[in-house]
Amino acid sequence: MVRPSNESDIEAISAIYAHYVRHSTATFETEPPDPIEMGRRRANIQLCNLPYIVAEANGLVVGYAYATPYRPRNAYRFTVEDSIYIHPEHLGKGVGKALLASLIDACKHGGARQMIAIIGGSDNAASIRLHESFKFNHAGTLKSVEFKFEQWLDTVLMQRAL
Repeated sequence: MVRPSNESDIEAISAIYAHYVRHSTATFETEPPDPIEMGRRRANIQLCNLPYIVAEANGLVVGYAYATPYRPRNAYRFTVEDSIYIHPEHLGKGVGKALLASLIDACKHGGARQMIAIIGGSDNAASIRLHESFKFNHAGTLKSVEFKFEQWLDTVLMQRAL
């Protein structure tokens, strides 16, 4: 089940994100933010009237997704960036697809015209495939712009009209 997030989801969201910060190049952060910071980030997204959703299975949050403004300047106001994180025990079970479908729908209804995916690591095949399955097109690759785990990594840009 996909639903809007609420305050009681912050602990689970924080734990999922901390896993990716510590073990993956899916995020560019190197230190996991605490639940207070994650709650602040969620509140800021909601102030922008953008979706912040969770996927739930058997009463547990198994993934989350949100959209943020792509850039702060007013000319970009109809373009959003998506972020999706899935609990590692629930990868490959359709959670990402359910979240991305709901996120796209919410952003369309909210007036967004373009969605951008900024994918950490050109080897992040699962995220690239997920976005391709929703008709995101490759918009470019920024070579060696991220330094994490003692290695230089690429960033893949993908774009979809809403």
